[in-house]
Amino acid sequence: MRVSARLLALLVISTIGASAQQQKLSERVALEAMERWPNGHIGPANAAVSWGFEPGIVLAGLDAVWNATRDQRCFEYIRRSVDQYVQADGSIRTYDVQAYALNNILIGRQLLMLDRVTRDEKYRKAIEALHRQLAAQPRTASGGFWHAQATPNLMLLDDTFMFAPFDAEYASAFHHPEDLDEVARQFVLLDQHARDPETGLLYHGWDESKSRPWINRQTGTSPNLWARGMGWYLMALVDTIPYYPKSDRHRAALIGILRETSAALIRQQDPQSGLWYQILDKPGEKDNYIESSSVLMFTYALAKGVRLGYLPAQYRAKTEIAWKAILEWFVKVSASGEVSITGTVTHVALGAAPENDGSDAYYLHAPVVSDDPKGVGAFLLAATEMELDRKASR
Repeated sequence: MRVSARLLALLVISTIGASAQQQKLSERVALEAMERWPNGHIGPANAAVSWGFEPGIVLAGLDAVWNATRDQRCFEYIRRSVDQYVQADGSIRTYDVQAYALNNILIGRQLLMLDRVTRDEKYRKAIEALHRQLAAQPRTASGGFWHAQATPNLMLLDDTFMFAPFDAEYASAFHHPEDLDEVARQFVLLDQHARDPETGLLYHGWDESKSRPWINRQTGTSPNLWARGMGWYLMALVDTIPYYPKSDRHRAALIGILRETSAALIRQQDPQSGLWYQILDKPGEKDNYIESSSVLMFTYALAKGVRLGYLPAQYRAKTEIAWKAILEWFVKVSASGEVSITGTVTHVALGAAPENDGSDAYYLHAPVVSDDPKGVGAFLLAATEMELDRKASR
């Protein structure tokens, strides 16, 4: 049963007791995430976990909640989650540098936070290991990072969120301005080659070699404008730009890319639902639908872009419409008061196998589940940002 935003708030408040009536929805979902995945085991209870982007997005969301609340439970959970991988000598259990997978860089943001807060040398050593991967990352002829060793010449929108905020923060913290040049180059390459001139949106992938059978032979782009790919890209921009000094020559260019991309996204916002479809420019196509993690990512990126002054203030109304719709479509509250984030696509891996071809059917028939790490992490980011936005506008 779907619940209205007003009824949702009442149900959540009723479950947490009179003494905690001011608890925000972000805090409630954060606490339930830590209960669902105890001891940092982010994934199915009986499955092995590994260093990668799924725990990374959940930890990013918990980090946002911790920054907003300073709830020590969030910090300790992040540290326990990271410490199951990072050994005393700084080596990272289950991390394979030879895979050159950009997905493995995302948790580096939590390493930077833990290094800053604790000054434990092991985190700095692990940070440097990830940075060495980026220095040696295989590249296209134009200098673009491959998604992974297993996917030669393929750049994905997703990858910008995986590595760019980490590398930009590393550059700022450890005084490596050349890294800011590199990060900007990766965004610009995708902007130049993956952008669809008709809609202004970006295709999920770009293969500079144009060697894959499903790639557009003229442009090298993958076939579709996939919502979550755009979500990763927009979140990467708003999380990366703050590390560029106002005097840096790349800052204005990155803000320009963010503004152009956000304007294109706003044009695709569905007037009936207030949300966006899985294949962004084909809302009327059979089997196309609205997926939760992507619209949460959009809401986070647009709201943060407005708050930081990168995007027009009038976009705030668009994010409010989207947020209210998200609460009605994708947030379910059980009789016992547990909050569940529904409607998240599980696994999409463009180019990883011949069948991962970026076709309409590929995106529209991927499994959809509740309480997937990507949906929960994106929800924590969006909820925290919307709460910050409301606090700032009072």
